[in-house]
Amino acid sequence: LKSSSKAFKKVMEDNLDVDMTDHLAVCWSGEWSWCDSLFMGPPAFAKLYDVTGDKKYLDFMNRKWWKAHRFLYDRAEMLFYRNAGYFNKKEINGEKVFLSRANGAVMAGLVRVLEVMPKDYPDRPKYTQLFKEMSAKVSSIQQEDGFWRASLLDPASFSGGETTGTGLFCYALAWGINNGLLNEKNYSPIVKKSINALMRSVDADGKVGWTEGLGQDPKKVQAGDSEVYGVGAFLLAGSEVYKLLCKVQSSSGKE
Repeated sequence: LKSSSKAFKKVMEDNLDVDMTDHLAVCWSGEWSWCDSLFMGPPAFAKLYDVTGDKKYLDFMNRKWWKAHRFLYDRAEMLFYRNAGYFNKKEINGEKVFLSRANGAVMAGLVRVLEVMPKDYPDRPKYTQLFKEMSAKVSSIQQEDGFWRASLLDPASFSGGETTGTGLFCYALAWGINNGLLNEKNYSPIVKKSINALMRSVDADGKVGWTEGLGQDPKKVQAGDSEVYGVGAFLLAGSEVYKLLCKVQSSSGKE
């Protein structure tokens, strides 16, 4: 813990607030200049606060989170651009480019921050509001088969589901129900469709398929495509849906 704390302190001391327009130039400086990083960085700082009780880790995380939010969040669409390179890009159907996997990472990052953030932390309502906004948006664009597509607003150009984004959305939405942030009646059908879709992505040998390959742009996927992060998203979803099922069974009096 001591060595980890020392490393985090160095990040906080060395990290300058710089313009994030040139993503590749600044991401190595420690800036959260791409939205996937909101799953990677903030939960670690929040957890270190939880372990040490030192509020400076939480305050640093909070400042950096909302800097990334101001830069990457499209308020009209209630989705995050992957990085600044996507601000002016369009899909074949003319819609803006928002990656399923990247936005799933943001929602999962929100979950992991909210799990340890004190109830009375001044900016906590902003996190819960963002979580609810994104939950409503992603639920509205879930496809009939239960999956979300690699590119959220152009599903026709990306046939077949994508397990990473679907798994992370399923995980976040189930967590929201379990923790009283989302209405169970409204969101349970979304979660049910998504976990069923994820289960169909597992082949006879137990391999999780339909996972988008590495890269920052949305890609078409096939049944045999698998990556470790897709498996991780699948497991996160399963763990939270299991809690939801236990909660439902408990409330109905079933064993």
